[in-house]
Amino acid sequence: MSHSAFELVNPESNAIVFKVESFDNNNGLKKFNRYNYFSVILILEGKGKVLADTSEYLYDKNSLLCFSLYQPFKIECDQIFKATMINFHPDFFCLHKHRNEVSCNGVLFNNVYDAPVISLTGEESGSMETIFNGMQSEMARPGKPLPEVLLSYLKILLINASRLKIEKLNAQNLPVASKDPDILNQLKDAIEENFRSMHRPGDYANLLNITAPALNRISKTHFNKTLTNLIAERLITEGKRQLYLTSKSVKLIAYELGFNDEFYFSRYFKSNVGISPQFFRDTVGFDKANE
Repeated sequence: MSHSAFELVNPESNAIVFKVESFDNNNGLKKFNRYNYFSVILILEGKGKVLADTSEYLYDKNSLLCFSLYQPFKIECDQIFKATMINFHPDFFCLHKHRNEVSCNGVLFNNVYDAPVISLTGEESGSMETIFNGMQSEMARPGKPLPEVLLSYLKILLINASRLKIEKLNAQNLPVASKDPDILNQLKDAIEENFRSMHRPGDYANLLNITAPALNRISKTHFNKTLTNLIAERLITEGKRQLYLTSKSVKLIAYELGFNDEFYFSRYFKSNVGISPQFFRDTVGFDKANE
């Protein structure tokens, strides 16, 4: 069988809130996907490249890929491909509500600075596959699957994946005979402090006393995206967060993100996400921080 899928539907909204799919080829993933779910994909066989937002990354067998709500991605492969994907809607598992149990937001999801690809050892991949298989077995059992069981598996998956990513990132951060790491940290700090008011690459170049082309090259080399795209992704990530967690109007969110024109912000959001801010809110939810 080239493809199998199991879905859990919310009886109140009749919308899919949890899904497990297995793939023996990449036919369902080779075109850009924009899900109103968080997605985690375990690549068991195959190698190629994944395109996420405006960036391109390489992957090999035993890789874990993580994508945020409505984050566009597609997977290209060289012949052989085998993978399992889970999708979960915030109505099924809210990262904000469970942030003290599962600290994966900003690590696996909504992280504009790190690649969405985690390279695993064979043993790590086998452990992940066991968790995926457990969810698949629960979904395939006679009768209705138990959300509590699926949530337990999902929490274990997200906790283990976050630990692995942090460990691997720490192992990569070795001393390098270059000034770039210092500039990278300064750039990340500058973006985090100023992205609401500073939207142009030149603003950050002036702040860091470096030319805009040089700073852009550094961003492209280390973050695999231009500085313009990096700033845009940070703005969009915060816009999504505000749309989901608060009941603020789109106009107020736009203003707080440095856009004087609500309609320009809506066009900016749609050009980056593919949908309007209101549609995002309608399909994902809002004011979840106060529930």
